[in-house]
Amino acid sequence: MAMDNTYKIFNAVKAQATFTPQEDLRRYLTGFASSFGYVVTDRHSSVFYTDPRYVEGAKEALKDTAIEVKLFNGTLESVLKQYKEIAVPLSGMLYPDYLRLAALNIKIVDSSQAFTEAMAVKESEELACIKKACEIADSAYLALLPRIKEGMSENEVAAELEYLMRRFGASGTSFETIVAFGENSSVPHHETGDRKLRFGDIILIDFGCRYNGYCSDCTRTFLFGDDGKHGEFKEIYGHVLKAHMLAKEQITSGITGREADGYARDHLRAFGLDKYFTHSLGHGIGINIHEFPVLSYRSLDVLKDNMVFSDEPGVYFEGKFGIRIEDTVTLDNGNVVSLTDSDKNLTVI
Repeated sequence: MAMDNTYKIFNAVKAQATFTPQEDLRRYLTGFASSFGYVVTDRHSSVFYTDPRYVEGAKEALKDTAIEVKLFNGTLESVLKQYKEIAVPLSGMLYPDYLRLAALNIKIVDSSQAFTEAMAVKESEELACIKKACEIADSAYLALLPRIKEGMSENEVAAELEYLMRRFGASGTSFETIVAFGENSSVPHHETGDRKLRFGDIILIDFGCRYNGYCSDCTRTFLFGDDGKHGEFKEIYGHVLKAHMLAKEQITSGITGREADGYARDHLRAFGLDKYFTHSLGHGIGINIHEFPVLSYRSLDVLKDNMVFSDEPGVYFEGKFGIRIEDTVTLDNGNVVSLTDSDKNLTVI
């Protein structure tokens, strides 16, 4: 699917030209994945400069867009010499790369904010990709559950899930899959390892995949058998699920990330659990797994229709267990619509 967002950014920054070297932002502009290249847009044209590894593939992928593909000849001066001013996303640029541009004696302005604002509100094509990534993640998770067996390691379960996501059409994962058994679930970003699964273990899986470059993000917490020793876990699980659902029900377009976070955090506070909710409620999702907006108790980011973000309240008890319930959601006509939607009621397998 060909995308061309080059003039969305060019028109927003109002510079003589835009120059974009970052891999993720090139992908946003062109819809084409590459590890090297530059996108240059002015009022006459958009050009993707890249090396021989990508020229043929880029020409095929971008043939239905206004983006021209050219072989980069090795010097930035030859690409930019006609301009007196360029807009560059400085927030993602390394200092040595900035110095290379500065040496050309061209006025440099920052296009970072234009990218942040444009990427936050998704176009219909982008939403379609994210929805597909979410559908794949849901399908893979449901297919995984009957494959989980006692004695498997966290790594083995992660590998099985990643295989299933690719089998169902994903191009890869959105991030490193987190599988945490038992006490490991108390670490929000546990590093998946060799811990073996035992009867009665809590399992927390944080996973997502990419489809046409766009991400999904989902977390499920469940039990591998019920040994009758999880009364506290089950009670707290109910409170986390309620916090998750309250956020979905009450978040509307026009509120801030701080207000959104508060809907979940206030519910947990009523049960003395807020001090164990150690991260924000959510983050924007798109080409990158973490984008604008941020849904945290500090955030003044304003939520708008067609933004995509996570709803992921969680509580963590050091050395004992953790619970996180996460969906990828969007705002449509002012209200939350869930894009990942596998069962969130406590599952025992």
